[in-house]
Amino acid sequence: MSRDIWDPSAYARYTDERSRPFFELTARIGAQGPATVVDAGCGSGELTAALKRRWPEADVRGFDSSQKMIDQAREHHGVRFDVADAATWTPDGPVDVLVSNALLQWVPTHREVLTRWADALAPEGWLAFQVPGNFDAPSHVIIRELCQGPEWRDKVGDVPRARPVDEPEGYLDLLAGRFKLIDAWETAYVHLLQGEDAVLRWTSGTALRPVFDRLDQEERERFTAQLAVRLGEAYPRRPYGTAFPFRRIFVVGQK
Repeated sequence: MSRDIWDPSAYARYTDERSRPFFELTARIGAQGPATVVDAGCGSGELTAALKRRWPEADVRGFDSSQKMIDQAREHHGVRFDVADAATWTPDGPVDVLVSNALLQWVPTHREVLTRWADALAPEGWLAFQVPGNFDAPSHVIIRELCQGPEWRDKVGDVPRARPVDEPEGYLDLLAGRFKLIDAWETAYVHLLQGEDAVLRWTSGTALRPVFDRLDQEERERFTAQLAVRLGEAYPRRPYGTAFPFRRIFVVGQK
């Protein structure tokens, strides 16, 4: 992307819901006393700091393509944070644990990236990643339809991606030959979001960032108002909150 589109405050609105898959992913990592731990796509660093708490003796590093995220991440001590692009990043030595949480859906060449990362692991090293699997959900379908409609197609019609990730079986086919242990699974969460326009607020921190990058302020407000109506119909707000189903795909392997 041409410029830094990430807003740490927007992404952090639903911290508990976004962090839960990370902890369920990393709970399956069986590493004991790793020397080097890397968080690829570390965002603002809170979850990378959790890796440091789990393995306090390890050299824990995080990288992200967003300078804004890394500036915020550097408030966490004991971890080295750098700006880097996952598509081209290569470790400077063997890695014992490499974690990637909700990053690879943004990387068109992520299948090649995964094989490169697997090859960069130390003997007995662990690779663990999680990606959203909800690209056929109403939230994403509505965004695609609006972007590709007559009013917006010239501005953002090419932005939404139909399905940038594989099914769990696809990742097994890709990686099983490189690991002695591998586990792939999916989980369908039903997040209970609070507040008005909750699903719009959620997507404004993730899926809508590339769309907003193409629009000026007035266009963004108009696009958002149109989207809010359609998302509100698809995800009605109840007295207890807004139910937001969200499927995620997980893979953990030991070399």
